[in-house]
Amino acid sequence: MRDAYGHLRTAKLGYAINLVTEAVGAVGRPALHLAMSHRVFVAAVKVEHVSPTKSSPSDSSTSDGTAGIVIDDVTHEYQPARGRPVLALDHLNFTIRPREFIALLGPSGCGKSTLLYLIGGFMRIQNGRITVSGQLVTGPGSDRGIVFQHFALYPWKTVRENVLYGLTKQRLPKSERLEIAERFIQLVGLRGFEGSYPSQLSGGMKQRVAIARTLAIDPGTLLMDEPFGALDSQTRALMQEELIAIWNQSPKTVVFVTHDVREAVLLADRVAVMSARPGRLKEMVDTRMPRGLNADVAETPEFIEKVKYIWNLVRDEAVAAERQR
Repeated sequence: MRDAYGHLRTAKLGYAINLVTEAVGAVGRPALHLAMSHRVFVAAVKVEHVSPTKSSPSDSSTSDGTAGIVIDDVTHEYQPARGRPVLALDHLNFTIRPREFIALLGPSGCGKSTLLYLIGGFMRIQNGRITVSGQLVTGPGSDRGIVFQHFALYPWKTVRENVLYGLTKQRLPKSERLEIAERFIQLVGLRGFEGSYPSQLSGGMKQRVAIARTLAIDPGTLLMDEPFGALDSQTRALMQEELIAIWNQSPKTVVFVTHDVREAVLLADRVAVMSARPGRLKEMVDTRMPRGLNADVAETPEFIEKVKYIWNLVRDEAVAAERQR
């Protein structure tokens, strides 16, 4: 805990608590998570791009600034105030190509969210390095947007005002802010709900607002921490289709944390299967299939075989994780 607190601002303490909770395998998330996540979003919007220190491999970025991500020998250890240190990630190495959709899949406590927050710059990288579009990650930046599981919307702001929030922090002209907000509200299918408050929306609609708010600041990388985990199964399926449609219209580099094997295969180009703690890359599985709204893809033999293969990989690690408890 001391390490996380030492390198995060007060505005990010909610994240630090959440990360340590996951690392030690505790059940549940702190009640402060939702409130603190607002502040993390604001911090990410305010920080400008970091000047590059070293170039990453040639396949990690493109001339139009689209993000590619290199995870280079990253190790992360939590040091609680009491008890032994907890090794969350151990010498992790892989590359995410520009505009690639990667799912991070593994048992609880394997470091999926830890890696996501390290990419986001919300925690100090202890060992190894991470680059995004050739730039070394040293803190949050508006080039990386994050979507949380629990929506993180301002309840006293309307849909339009929530989407405008990050744009306001970027100090864009009012007319430009409104045009961008309207465009992304329409993109996520919420036209006609601009004046509604979060309390008047369903869970799926709230998550659409959160996605629109993040996309509106135009990050090259979209970090998604189990964004559909709190939704019922029907809404979750609809939001998966919605995300595919949004990605097709506005391609981003996506890092998507999930526990759901079927969801990972349905959405991702590749699935990074992680081992039980300490998190290592067990296998990178190619799951690229035709993207679209055709539900029949989930009924194809290829899809079913991929789900079965990855589930067997994850199951072995889940069993190992249970033995650690």
